[in-house]
Amino acid sequence: MPNPQLSILVVDDAKFSSVMIGRALSKAGYEDVRFANSASAALALIEERPASILLADWLMPEMDGLELTAQVRQQDEMSDHYTYIILLTGRDGQDVLSKAFDQGVDDFIGKSAMNDQLVPRVYAADRLCASLQRLMRENRLLTENIASLEKRNLIDPITGLGNARYLRQRLGDSLRQIESRGGALCYLSIGLPEISSQRERYGEHFHQELLRGVARRLQQLVRPLDILTRLDERHFGLLTLTDNLASCSPSSYKRLHEGLNLKAFKTSEGFISVKAGIGMVSLDASALPVEVPQIIERAAALLPDAYTTGRIVPLRYKQPA
Repeated sequence: MPNPQLSILVVDDAKFSSVMIGRALSKAGYEDVRFANSASAALALIEERPASILLADWLMPEMDGLELTAQVRQQDEMSDHYTYIILLTGRDGQDVLSKAFDQGVDDFIGKSAMNDQLVPRVYAADRLCASLQRLMRENRLLTENIASLEKRNLIDPITGLGNARYLRQRLGDSLRQIESRGGALCYLSIGLPEISSQRERYGEHFHQELLRGVARRLQQLVRPLDILTRLDERHFGLLTLTDNLASCSPSSYKRLHEGLNLKAFKTSEGFISVKAGIGMVSLDASALPVEVPQIIERAAALLPDAYTTGRIVPLRYKQPA
């Protein structure tokens, strides 16, 4: 059975031909049939509301059926839609048809066989459109599910380090650990304030190359059990657990600060220096309870001072009096 609500757009500069097609489609049970007397008018109608099937004359003034097909395919890409295109033609020959198929046309109806072939071809397109739209909906759902899975993922795809979600999880675990077993926690927010401008200057490939270089350098400078993460385009995070707060001092991480700021990175654009700032928040069980976002925000708030002074800026977290 045909789908009465199937959206069909008929494009023909000959009014008599459009009327005949409209009558045949109406008699076949199709109710949503629109008409355009030129390719430009058809494009305007499609922009207002996409059509499932486009029936267009191949030979039209201003823009022929193949040019119209190319424009419709561009609109399809923008609207995440697929228009089934049938050209009405008096032309024949394998070369002509092959060229049209290559340019995105789905089917042809010869004008000499219009009375016999129009409705059966539209019936076939009707069935295919239902399958295509279902597949496109399933593809959209699949894309959304993949995006959701990536959001739940714990690994940064560029550097292979843990991501921001992983950091939040490990910070939560560490807070529970110092509450039950004692010790201290030290969290460093590592900012690269110039990396965005370097990305604009050298491009995305260089940007990812530099991020991987920074990640490798940091991995060489931290202890094996430290938790190193990449948070976003300009920030890394480092989480360490120590026996006491005395170990959470700027001097403990001087090597890390100098390793980033004083030694250039070898890249495809040559040796590139980076500017790094470090804000450091430390706490022990006496500062609890504290929420994970508070620690991350406090450390990030220290970065402007770190950029200005060129030093690691520390903060010992305490509960308000």
